[in-house]
Amino acid sequence: MIFNEGFIMKITIIIRIFAIMLLISSCNSVDLAGIKASLPDMNEKTDGVYNGSYSLSGTPVKVSLDVTVQDNLITGIMITRHTRSPVGKKAEAITQSIIERQSLDIDAISGATGSSKAILKAVENALQ
Repeated sequence: MIFNEGFIMKITIIIRIFAIMLLISSCNSVDLAGIKASLPDMNEKTDGVYNGSYSLSGTPVKVSLDVTVQDNLITGIMITRHTRSPVGKKAEAITQSIIERQSLDIDAISGATGSSKAILKAVENALQ
């Protein structure tokens, strides 16, 4: 049986659509809402720079960072590595909110939830 060019093209398009749908569904299978971060008791932290990292399971998102503590306050957060999609870059703005609020109970940056959660967890891990 010989297939014409139109038939092969239609099958190729169907396979591509199926592959894209599979990719999208696998990316959304991570329960981002279930990822919570909390700040430990900062009164027990001595001044210094603390290193932390977090890899978001099931995704390519990985964050490494340094958290500077002075007088029991977070005074700086420097992201040293952030593997992400291009839109994940905007999640890095969450570091300013962490410093201003002295809290990890902060809403994720819209459109960059995975990277936001990874940054929050990396800060938590640094200060554990």
